[in-house]
Amino acid sequence: MSGTPHRYAIVGTGSRATMYVNAIIERGDTAALVALADPNPKRIAHHAAAVEAAGLPAPALYAAADFGSLLAETDPDTVIVTSVDATHHEYILAALAADKDVISEKPLTTTAEHAAEILAAEQRSAGTVTVTFNYRYNPLHEKVAELLREGAIGEITSVGFDWLLDTRHGADYFRRWHREEANSGGLLVHKSGHHFDLVNWWLDAAPVRAFAKGRLAFYGENGKANGHDRGYERVHGSEAAADDPFALHMAENPGLKALYLDAEDEDGYIRDQSVFAPGVTIYDDMMSLVDYDSGVTLSYRLTAYSPWEGYRVHFNGTQGRLELLVVENDHVNPALKGPNGASIHGTHAAAEEGWYELTVHPFWAKPEKIDLGEYNRAGHGGGDTRMLGVLFDGDTDPHNRSASAQDGLNALAAGLASNASIRTGQSIAVSDLFKLEQ
Repeated sequence: MSGTPHRYAIVGTGSRATMYVNAIIERGDTAALVALADPNPKRIAHHAAAVEAAGLPAPALYAAADFGSLLAETDPDTVIVTSVDATHHEYILAALAADKDVISEKPLTTTAEHAAEILAAEQRSAGTVTVTFNYRYNPLHEKVAELLREGAIGEITSVGFDWLLDTRHGADYFRRWHREEANSGGLLVHKSGHHFDLVNWWLDAAPVRAFAKGRLAFYGENGKANGHDRGYERVHGSEAAADDPFALHMAENPGLKALYLDAEDEDGYIRDQSVFAPGVTIYDDMMSLVDYDSGVTLSYRLTAYSPWEGYRVHFNGTQGRLELLVVENDHVNPALKGPNGASIHGTHAAAEEGWYELTVHPFWAKPEKIDLGEYNRAGHGGGDTRMLGVLFDGDTDPHNRSASAQDGLNALAAGLASNASIRTGQSIAVSDLFKLEQ
């Protein structure tokens, strides 16, 4: 590639922005980070320093409230949205109004109303929206898609999906802003959106109705009853948290210290709350039954306090069954601390075993084990690197993995319908939630 570098702006400079900042730095000849925006100036400065340390021009720095000025003054080609989930729509809508392309972290947004607004705004804009569903890019998930589309088990009739978050990764959602449904939409939106999107993509179908159950069974004030609560509100400065396996020690991690601990005086955001502290308004144990427009049914469960991390998914078909088991960590070793201080995945989890089993069970024949080589422990099973290649390098995408705003809405639909079902005790039609402008 040659010519003028593609101009990017990032709004939301927490830890998730790091992947995109690094990707742009690594592509200094073809990509330029021209602006950063966030409510917290110290978090902005942390990422800006990384750009300057790489010998690249410093980006312009803006308060999030001045996002309109950022668009007008720095004229980015693409805006990357990595802010708090409930604010995604603000920046997506503003960028589309300025005819900019948008790359948004999932979820697209947290409400049906805002999702409909985004789709309508995209129709009026010269810009487009891409949602970063990186699990689509995992080679295992790509192989599942290939097998299903090749008819390995005939016509798909039903899907079962069980996702387990361990007591390190799962716990992390209960110590930060995600613990409040108003910010994240709850795990059925923030986390399960990944999984609903995978099923939507595998089936090439959209959800039409959901019935769900959910509760806060382990975290929050349940910690007193289950014996895990040490009685502190936050980790930093607490002796009671010193050897707590649920504690996040930000002072021991340079990245978290710079982004959050040292930045607390700017906005008061506490990143290391006890997972058992009051104020949790999301569920940690959820199940949902989802109907699809293709006639397929999905049975889904998410548990956020498992002793091991991974997932099982199976597809029943008219010619057999396909099963995928992925063990990301077979246990949690509290002595290990990864790049974010708590959630170890990828090569940092080498002391914790991980593997996969992908099997096709045809009728009247022996099962076939599908061997894709050694299990990839890199980010999202290797999906992050592949996704960045498509986003930033124009890599070919024969499996149509790039997710649109409509894909983002379809993933959100199953989560929002499930949340509404839990609140009402009734099955919820997606069409009753989304009133799209024509």
